[in-house]
Amino acid sequence: MELKYRRVSLKLSGEAMGGGDVVDFDAVERIAADIQMLNSAGVQVGVTIGGGNIWRGRSAGDMDRNKADQMGMLATAINSLAMEAALTHLGVPCKVLSSLPMERVCDTFTSQRAEEAFAAGKVVLFACGSGLPFFSTDTAAALKAAETHADVLLLAKNVDAVYSADPNVVPDAERFSHLTYDEVIERDLKATDLTAITLCREQKIPILVFAMKEAGNILRAVRGEDVGTLID
Repeated sequence: MELKYRRVSLKLSGEAMGGGDVVDFDAVERIAADIQMLNSAGVQVGVTIGGGNIWRGRSAGDMDRNKADQMGMLATAINSLAMEAALTHLGVPCKVLSSLPMERVCDTFTSQRAEEAFAAGKVVLFACGSGLPFFSTDTAAALKAAETHADVLLLAKNVDAVYSADPNVVPDAERFSHLTYDEVIERDLKATDLTAITLCREQKIPILVFAMKEAGNILRAVRGEDVGTLID
């Protein structure tokens, strides 16, 4: 199997982990099956999961943003542990590394620990985002891509690409198959947050925005097939 990317930083939204429930284990297992396909194909996979199905810091009203984001980071740990359980159930070797100290639960992230896990053929789950408030999990995934020398940042979204406007609101919005970092910034396209875009531009990490709802889409993405919007 010919692969375009050998090591990927995959960002999953918290919403992908939960439907009507806080954690929808059927949905988690479907995603785990897709990750299993990557692992079986020899792709080294680092996964950063959001926490929006449990808690979203920026929607916490008048709560202090520091505290709200700390709660959100703990929510991503819950999702990471749920994904670990699903991958383990499928027989996929994996390791959870946290950006916050959680010794009773998992090891703290270092790039060396991530490298050791990749070398052992494990999927690495990055919990607790960047470990800092005010940074989105998209930015955390971009940071992990840089720290682990990933070939690409894969942003699995609810839409299948980047559009000129919300396609659910504007039916004739333009769909892009390729954009530059500067075009995304200058046109204020909602591909990801500005910090993630800027970091990837500085580190020359391409970003692929695609929808993960279709089974096997993630494998097509690492093959280099046209499944979304490539930003580079």
